[in-house]
Amino acid sequence: MNLWLWILIACALAYLTKLVGYFVPAKLLESPRIMHVAGTMTIGLLASLTVVNAVASGQGLVLDARIGALAAAAVALWLRAPFLVVVISGAAAAALLRLLGWG
Repeated sequence: MNLWLWILIACALAYLTKLVGYFVPAKLLESPRIMHVAGTMTIGLLASLTVVNAVASGQGLVLDARIGALAAAAVALWLRAPFLVVVISGAAAAALLRLLGWG
């Protein structure tokens, strides 16, 4: 099969998955248990995406300036800084570490 066929299949599956969501009864979605599971899944998916983007390069793991940026952003979040400050502190940490020759 060629690439475009796989892309069309993936698009159709994504659309069908979204369409199936409309058929879920509203009573089920209002359940506190379902709301809790949905909330924790979102947090877990975002955390895993962040970690993968911070330590993966191709097929391998790397330790470069992105780790320092992630640590600086985590400290800013822990100090309850505004989101813009978190982003700027992470970017500044990555820039400084790259300037120092790490990564």
